Amino acid sequence: MNKFLKYNRREPLPNERKISYSQFSMYSQCPKHWELAYAKGLRTFSQSIHTIFGTAMHETLQHYLTVMFDESVKKADEIDLHKYLKDQMYNLYKEAVEKMGEHFSNKFELGEFYEDGVAIIDWFKRKRGQYFSRKNEELIGIEVPIYHPVNDTNDKIMMLGYLDIVIRDKRDNKITIIDIKTSTMGWNKWQKADKIKTSQLVLYKKYFAEQYGYDVEKIDIKYMIVKRKLIEGAMFPQKRITEFAPASGKPTRNKLTKSIESFVDNSFHADGSYNLDKDYVAVAGKNNKNCKWCEFKDQPDLCPVKNRIKE
Repeated sequence: MNKFLKYNRREPLPNERKISYSQFSMYSQCPKHWELAYAKGLRTFSQSIHTIFGTAMHETLQHYLTVMFDESVKKADEIDLHKYLKDQMYNLYKEAVEKMGEHFSNKFELGEFYEDGVAIIDWFKRKRGQYFSRKNEELIGIEVPIYHPVNDTNDKIMMLGYLDIVIRDKRDNKITIIDIKTSTMGWNKWQKADKIKTSQLVLYKKYFAEQYGYDVEKIDIKYMIVKRKLIEGAMFPQKRITEFAPASGKPTRNKLTKSIESFVDNSFHADGSYNLDKDYVAVAGKNNKNCKWCEFKDQPDLCPVKNRIKE
């Protein structure tokens, strides 16, 4: 990681428990799902073609940017990114199949996703200057770690996360934290308004500032939304990559901090163990949307249908 940052890391405490933003996100949607998956340890390893493609595209773009900033744009442009993407997808898929014990895609679907990736790569290389400038910017790091206490009342619960891309503007020392999100058709206005979807970077901004001793007001955040598909026959120009910067000022950060601190206070004991005495509510949501992808939706012995709250 770039020497520009100073990592204020404390000594580990006994029985520290690492949590991720995905845990907080799951709890926010359905506490019962979180209880079964994490507190009771019943979650299973699962992958899809979408997660495989998303990870491979992350790694491909990150590889390009690393070479671009560390060496030159010319060197980065000489990389065979098509092959790099194909190799990443192959290796990730093979590893997932070995863990799951079965195939979850086929060569036709994998080929379609790969061709979408090639189109994204070619578009990005043509438009790269709209997003990244070697002249004015410096790459602070790729997959920069966040490891920070969630709150002051229970310092054994640690938030663990990784920042996809961290850039410093050499003109004003402002930091930009970027999270790459792959999507079929991009984010619509409802997705951009979804606080569960967009709050991850808001929290990471707060923790990054505290962990690395940086002024939180000099940190910007944005999602880099990578679209696989474009609207066919559209009469207007379309972008393969769009950017979205959610509100991340002090009021937003404070509200979010209270929410995640409430999650920790309700779900963990002071020694870092799970609170298994609590009655966690099952929230199906409007039109059972929370149940759609839930691994426990067809297990009424674990989550009785009659107990699921619809909103």
